[in-house]
Amino acid sequence: MDSSQTIVTEQRADNAAAWRKSDTMWMLGLYGTAIGAGVLFLPINAGIGGLIPLIVMTILAFPMTFYAHRGLCRFVLSGRNPGEDITEVVEEHFGKGAGKLITLLYFFAIYPILLVYSVAITNTVESFLTHQLHLNAPPRALLALILIIGLMTIVRFGKEIIVKTMSLLVFPFVAILMLLALWLIPGWSSDIFRTASFSGSGSGLLMTLWLAIPVMVFSFNHSPIISAFAVAKRDEYGAEAEPKCSRILARSHVMMVITVMFFVFSCVLSLSPENLAEAKAQNISILSYLANHFNTPMMAWLAPIIAMVAITKSFLGHYLGAREGFNGLIIKSLRGRGKQISEPALNRFTALFMLITTWLVASWNPSILGMIETLGGPIIAVLLFLMPMYAINKVPAMRKYSGAASNLFVVIIGLIAISAILYSLFE
Repeated sequence: MDSSQTIVTEQRADNAAAWRKSDTMWMLGLYGTAIGAGVLFLPINAGIGGLIPLIVMTILAFPMTFYAHRGLCRFVLSGRNPGEDITEVVEEHFGKGAGKLITLLYFFAIYPILLVYSVAITNTVESFLTHQLHLNAPPRALLALILIIGLMTIVRFGKEIIVKTMSLLVFPFVAILMLLALWLIPGWSSDIFRTASFSGSGSGLLMTLWLAIPVMVFSFNHSPIISAFAVAKRDEYGAEAEPKCSRILARSHVMMVITVMFFVFSCVLSLSPENLAEAKAQNISILSYLANHFNTPMMAWLAPIIAMVAITKSFLGHYLGAREGFNGLIIKSLRGRGKQISEPALNRFTALFMLITTWLVASWNPSILGMIETLGGPIIAVLLFLMPMYAINKVPAMRKYSGAASNLFVVIIGLIAISAILYSLFE
């Protein structure tokens, strides 16, 4: 290693030891991708089984999300060349055939969720214009086009602007979420303590926990942005990227667990188990149910604003993952025919594809999107929980992470999540 390379390595080591503005931006960007519209249904799904499952899920929340996402991040960082995203690292470690298959699965795990968010943002804004602002909403196709062009305009400025926008949106989102949780405190009751019992057979409790694990997994899921995060940090910190990524992930997850679980507990304590069952039967978010339950103008205004911010953040984060998957499919397809395409041209083509397809689906407003999202669940669980743990045992570059108890924990949680999703689908 020559003197200039030594200086660069030393500078990166010094940078990695300090906490930088870019680290804060990514910490908030990870939070922004994870904490989206899914958290608005979490209090219903997590609280419906009573206090004991809720406490167990709170204890599991941090290790479950941190160890899984750290494993995926380490997998991306294990690539031989800097700048390799998850689709390239998969091909490097598992071969071209497996690389194509996993890239295809990666794309179809994230892209349908992007379609879900395109429908959700259109529905939310349309409802807000009609019910809160008392305006005539424009034709659905026009409204969807305006909204998606607005989101794609942010995308057009590149990865750094996407992450910066998501980081900025986190502040109003967390502030409103915490204010709402605090506002509910005077209405807290002891109703949920009626279910705080281990009496009888444990099968009911275990069943509740089993089916709640996937809800927790996907409420905190930010796997679509992990690859972009790992690539950016490797470019910034070089060989020191892994410990710095782990620190950023840990801080982001602590922030997620504290804010989200406080919100969940506040919602659950202000409602009875019967109220939560009613909300689940109505298939509406906790905000919509609270607005109807307390019949207050503040809730009627807050609910759509929180939803719009949440959906926008999640759309942008999932776009990075969907683009990565789609680009990977195109690159591998062209490479197989001995051709290649420049990155700017590829990104323009991908952006056009995403714009047209999300606009068409948002205009159509199909009811099957929930099923598509659920079907993507097992794929996300395999890619997030099982693939990195498999790589630790099979890939020499990841062998140094073997033997940790957290690896077994991640595999068990992944298998529980997959089995519970499949059970829910075929029940």
